[in-house]
Amino acid sequence: MPVRSAALATAAGAALLLLAAPAATAAPHDARHVTESVTVDPTGRLTADGTVTLSGTYRCTAGTGPVFVSSTVSQSEPSVRHGIGGTRAVCDGLEHRWVNTGTPSGNALKPGAAHVEATLMELRPMGGLPLPSFHARHGQDVTLTEG
Repeated sequence: MPVRSAALATAAGAALLLLAAPAATAAPHDARHVTESVTVDPTGRLTADGTVTLSGTYRCTAGTGPVFVSSTVSQSEPSVRHGIGGTRAVCDGLEHRWVNTGTPSGNALKPGAAHVEATLMELRPMGGLPLPSFHARHGQDVTLTEG
């Protein structure tokens, strides 16, 4: 019995080493291997009539439903977010630009510091209904400039 237990322990230890080896020898994180991401440019535009334009980049792989880049902006109250448009995404694994434009009600935004969140979201058909599936999300402090 002791020989059998030692053999099993040795085999189990070897299996654990083999399973851990790829993780231990994996290359450090490389941004070129990221398959899905969304970024936000550090500056957004705010026109005199309150129209906001936000932009950035995205990268995604093929999905089963339509994919969109949506964005929100907040300023003095972080819990109050204003939706700023949506852009249909092309999910071919390449990096693309997105630009969203919208006009929050009541001229709620002013030039200056703001926070933008961009989301890469797919509407996947599940049981006949399109349900949201999130691919990537990024929040960034930006400056809204007049123009």
